[in-house]
Amino acid sequence: MTFTKSLLVLALAGSATGVALADINIGVSLPLTGPTSALGIPIKNAIALWPTSIGGEKINVIILDDATDPTNATKNARRFVTDDKVDILMGSAATPPANAVAAVAAETGTMHLTFAPIDVSTGKAPWSYNTPQSTLVMSHAIAAHMKKTGVKTVGFLGYADAYGELFLRDMKVKMAGTDMKFVSEERFARTDTSVTGQALKVTAGNPDAILIVASGSGAAMPHKALIERGYKGKIYQTHGAASRDLMRVGGKDVEGAFVVAGPGVVAEQLPANHPSKQVAMTHVTAWEKLYGPNSRNPFAGHAYDASVILQKIIPIALKSAKPGTKEFRGALKAALENAGPIPLFHGTVNYTATNHAGYTDDTGVIMQIVNGDWKLQPK
Repeated sequence: MTFTKSLLVLALAGSATGVALADINIGVSLPLTGPTSALGIPIKNAIALWPTSIGGEKINVIILDDATDPTNATKNARRFVTDDKVDILMGSAATPPANAVAAVAAETGTMHLTFAPIDVSTGKAPWSYNTPQSTLVMSHAIAAHMKKTGVKTVGFLGYADAYGELFLRDMKVKMAGTDMKFVSEERFARTDTSVTGQALKVTAGNPDAILIVASGSGAAMPHKALIERGYKGKIYQTHGAASRDLMRVGGKDVEGAFVVAGPGVVAEQLPANHPSKQVAMTHVTAWEKLYGPNSRNPFAGHAYDASVILQKIIPIALKSAKPGTKEFRGALKAALENAGPIPLFHGTVNYTATNHAGYTDDTGVIMQIVNGDWKLQPK
């Protein structure tokens, strides 16, 4: 496990000794190595752009690598709470390790912002809040586009883990009552280097569309396998794949693909009155000034959104409690659940005591890869 410090970390050395009570400490578990490092690294880079203080208090950020391993994520989260005395937990960038952090958050009463969609129903994850759109919200956008374009039969080719199963479940919820149905379901592991067998099976019935549920550059491999098998129907990808890594690795094979994403990914193409337009352009301008044109990606956007949320709720929580206390952690939770609508890069969230997913069904946008670039599709 690698201990990695962001530009903001100020010598927090594995124990709470010497940490000023007024400092606000944040522990972040990310996949900086392993199969989803393409998600974790841009999040780390975006965190380095966060303000160094909020509400007049210094922000200390500790980042640990979980290598996409839930066991590592659990160890990281426990270390953050026990040794670093964090006020806020964040991470991970993949669903299985994010669930592991959520369990520690629930056990210790620590607010948790996750960078991967998990089940944040209050009975299961009472201290956790999604910064990505839930699989249910994004399923709404995909199912609506499928219906609009005449899709009736759908194949599923997705991760054999919580992310894949959540998306499959929620797509079935959104397809209920329509004439669309899944006709094949095939799964693969994040670490698999080939899905030839699954691709053969999922294309055998020639469904109108195939939904790939994968993330980062790893989403290109199953897509290319479908094209190599001669599949000519529509191919959809989830918001886990909504980065240019898909086009970089997939090349011409991913041309024409439909990808669901948060609105900030195509910030310039949004109408002027879109609630995310201004906040998304602020992030895009700062990010691409540093990393170059077209370098934005949704994972850095999640980290940016987390900073916007913190700037909203920390000043409120500071009015009633001091950082480093149980009362402050509770005040942060209350502030978030009563903040009202917050426009973000990825849409507008409105967290409440009973809604920790935040986003509404109209959040997701459908993009198509056209000539190696994103093109926003009409609603």
